[in-house]
Amino acid sequence: MNGNQTTIMMNDTSGKNRAILLLVIIIFTFSGCSNNQYYVAPTGIDNGVGTIKNPFNSLQKAIDIVKSQRENGNNSYVEIFLRGGEYQISQTIIINDNISNLKISAYKNEEVIFMGGVEIPVNSAKKIVLKGNEVYKIDLNKLGIDDYGKIRNVGFARPFGPSWGELFVNGKALHLSRWPNGGMILTGEVIDPGSIPRNDDFSKRGATFRYDSVRISQWKNTGNIWISGYFNWGYADDAVQIAEIDKTEKTITTAQPTLYGFASGKDFRRWYAFNILEELDENNEFFVDREKGILYFISDEKQLNSLNFSILEKPFFEIEYVNNVTVEGIDFNYSRGLGIAINNTKNVTIKNCTFNNLGSLGITVGKGIESFTDYRHAGDGTPKAGIVGSLQQHLYANTIFNREAGKNNSIINCEFYQLGAGGVSLGGGDRITLVAGNNSVENCLFHDLNRIEKSYRPAVHLTGVGNKISHCEIYNAPSMAVLINGNNHIVEFNNIHNVCLDVDDQGAIYYGRNPSELGTIINNNYFHHIPDKHYTCAVYHDDGACGLTVTNNIFYKAGYWAVLMGGGSDNIYQNNIFIEGKHGIHIDNRLQNWGASLIKPGGIFDKRLKEVSYLNPPYSTQYPELVSYFDNPALPKRNLIENNVFLNVEQVLDGKKEWLDYKESNWETTQSQKADSLITSSSLMNFQSEVTEKITEFLRIEFRRIGIKKE
Repeated sequence: MNGNQTTIMMNDTSGKNRAILLLVIIIFTFSGCSNNQYYVAPTGIDNGVGTIKNPFNSLQKAIDIVKSQRENGNNSYVEIFLRGGEYQISQTIIINDNISNLKISAYKNEEVIFMGGVEIPVNSAKKIVLKGNEVYKIDLNKLGIDDYGKIRNVGFARPFGPSWGELFVNGKALHLSRWPNGGMILTGEVIDPGSIPRNDDFSKRGATFRYDSVRISQWKNTGNIWISGYFNWGYADDAVQIAEIDKTEKTITTAQPTLYGFASGKDFRRWYAFNILEELDENNEFFVDREKGILYFISDEKQLNSLNFSILEKPFFEIEYVNNVTVEGIDFNYSRGLGIAINNTKNVTIKNCTFNNLGSLGITVGKGIESFTDYRHAGDGTPKAGIVGSLQQHLYANTIFNREAGKNNSIINCEFYQLGAGGVSLGGGDRITLVAGNNSVENCLFHDLNRIEKSYRPAVHLTGVGNKISHCEIYNAPSMAVLINGNNHIVEFNNIHNVCLDVDDQGAIYYGRNPSELGTIINNNYFHHIPDKHYTCAVYHDDGACGLTVTNNIFYKAGYWAVLMGGGSDNIYQNNIFIEGKHGIHIDNRLQNWGASLIKPGGIFDKRLKEVSYLNPPYSTQYPELVSYFDNPALPKRNLIENNVFLNVEQVLDGKKEWLDYKESNWETTQSQKADSLITSSSLMNFQSEVTEKITEFLRIEFRRIGIKKE
């Protein structure tokens, strides 16, 4: 730890520390200092009193002062200013016990960095030659670093959790040494798919498959090698450990199964191996010899200015049971866990913060679920604050789960990048009463996500009722941008592009398998440059999803299909522009064939509708069409498509037209002009003038308002 850092220790105000706290209060009382403003600095000292000239050296000390004020009946608004510098955080900072009316912020926009790792002296990195490659070597034992974290199974239906220890060079994350260095290789012949937990086979038998690379046969240090990839379905990634490499038979056997078992024969069934000493051969790779305590890495940086190793596995902040709290202007960096966990709060604002180089996601609003010990697609879990855990699997089995997220909480003007597992998990509201949470993510930038956990780790996961994502930009993600559970959410004025980069059978916005999740609005968004190599789309109504309103959006080269409706009803598409691409809108009747079991009496849809008492208010009044859902649930109906433009789309409709209420007011056209030249504010305005001549009811899309607002 250098002289420009301070370590924040938590919840130790007994004995000597309690006496110091009392002394600080007395000093403030008799010095005439303000008891509404306190200062903390990396250069503060133990007996600091919290003034700008004599700041605390610990944020916890300032919070304890505020807590004592509240206990004495003083609930006035308090500001804690953080002076610029690096703060090494070793334990979670907890704001609860009604420590309300509080703002913690960087002083006058000074750069404040919360670090969840340890800084390694640059001069401890020595250049050596290892297996023909010039690498850096660091003896972690000599530095007192012996917590390397645990490499674990990560992927679809696995719980969210902390990453293993990672190395950061000059602020950039390195990855465990891997092969191949880029991309993935096709899965060879599968000899044994392993046990399949999705089919209730919990025998935990690993899989065996063939490989055809001489490179693999040359690996000698095979004790802790892992493989990651899409082993059966293109929406379900996983990471499993290798149990054995048979170099004679050229087979790999895994130590654990994957959810759907192993398969080959599809282009998306690919994998790569990682944590291999012999494959430390390219820039930005590292490897930790856990037995000897030696770290090796290769960097493309011309000069090593900083080295950091992540340690902290819990959130930097846990904020709960408080009102009117703001955290502003902090850079959260170099941890294995998530950034901020919030629950049971009102009017909490996270503003102008940066979340980067974390091993998990940035912020969770609402409780999660303790991680399942068994590998299950769905099940009942135990709610817990401060984590996400097995939330997605619990929600699949308990769709009315109230996360106790609170109301009117906002995440504003923040940036999320180089994160291990998505961006924000946003809860709020109650699905039984349809009371809205009014929690929001506004004007935020999400990019280069999912460094460790890939699929179903979205930039934003909306849960509950009545929450919002607006004016955000989301790009460079292997999987979906927005995952939706619940009712009456709003997704508007967002720029979403270059997502679903690795997956098959996913959408930039995705929801499904619950006909009671109605009322969400997708409005004034720009979806573009979504790959069409696999089955991807911009908006995915999966497995009978209903009741989505999609208006005033632009879809430009937005996947294999721009829209995929998987057998649902009561979806509305109005006033959208579809530009180029293979397919405009796909519609199918899957509930009449392979999905028929979903709508059987006592089946999953019957259960999910009864969970919300769909025949009674508020569902029967807010969504009157739901009352007659089981009259003919298998056939898609009342899917309104009107006043839309399809420009240079190869196939406008993919599916039977009678499954859609497709109006004559839609305009299908081809033009010689290139779409790239069309997507500018001025050209689009001119084009929309032409559209209104064809569709008199067409309302011009507010293209200039889409995306991040520049302050």
